[in-house]
Amino acid sequence: MPSGPNASGSLIDRFGGVYLLPLAMMIVALPLVGSFSSWATLTVAGLAMGMMIFMMASGLSLVFGLMDVLNFGHSAFITFGAFIAASVLAALAAWVQADSLVLNFLALSAAIGAAALFGLVAGWFFERVIVKPVYRDHLRQILVTMGALIIAEQLILVIWGGAPLSVPRPALLSGSIILGDVAVEVYRIFAFFLGLIVFVALYLMLNRTRVGLLIRAGVENREMVEALGFRIDRIFIAVFMAGSTLAAMGGAMWAGYQGLISPTLGGELLVLVFIVVIIGGLGSIEGSLLGALMVGLMGNYVAFIFPKLALASNMLLMLIILLWRPWGLKPAVGG
Repeated sequence: MPSGPNASGSLIDRFGGVYLLPLAMMIVALPLVGSFSSWATLTVAGLAMGMMIFMMASGLSLVFGLMDVLNFGHSAFITFGAFIAASVLAALAAWVQADSLVLNFLALSAAIGAAALFGLVAGWFFERVIVKPVYRDHLRQILVTMGALIIAEQLILVIWGGAPLSVPRPALLSGSIILGDVAVEVYRIFAFFLGLIVFVALYLMLNRTRVGLLIRAGVENREMVEALGFRIDRIFIAVFMAGSTLAAMGGAMWAGYQGLISPTLGGELLVLVFIVVIIGGLGSIEGSLLGALMVGLMGNYVAFIFPKLALASNMLLMLIILLWRPWGLKPAVGG
């Protein structure tokens, strides 16, 4: 009897069932929601939310699945990214509120770019100083990354205070597009396509480039890669920096989506991020995308149909997926 990631649901996979799960969720939700316009609005919101969660989760999935590092400090990058983006947008308020698409675009690019730059630099520091000494020791990884998270949260309180911070949204991304009875927010469309671009870039990098090959080879057999003359530690530093950068960018996008952020933002999102990583399959970018879309859709549909079950809905989704496919939807190895 076959066992392993390919044994569960192999017949379903043959017909693309795993990839069609988000679509199946949309179809099932339509009669439950009742109104087509409400369903369409919830679906777009769920897809946009899913793509932003994907940006945060893909970074953690890379670090957790490829480097075998349990980084509970991941949420600090999300929170800092959100607050840095909000501060940049506030500083460029004239550009944000201008009628010029060019100025709006420059303000938005500066906000996301500043968050990404922070993630890049902070990721390097975090890996070198905090994570490197505890490689291959999961218990110590949990302890030191949790400690780093607490310090980061206190640092956020010192810099920005504990009060919620309002996030201005560029005029370019304000308002909605009206399609019949359906109103689709421009920001949600932007978030969806930005997340899609990130997914395509990551997928091509990991599967079509020499760097991606070295990353995957280093995970399978570190000694062999080093024997061939490659510095695997440098490759893993790059992976960690990429993960922290994606988290900060996701936090920046989430800030604009919510319009109001607090220092607890990262901790609240970390639960959803871990759910996505677990149900998607460790180290799997495709799995993270599928999981994030399902989490985003589930959260929006259930909040509308059964508001009291909204918080528990994604926990239930994770339980169902793991009972069906214990290795996740698309595990990186053997999936």
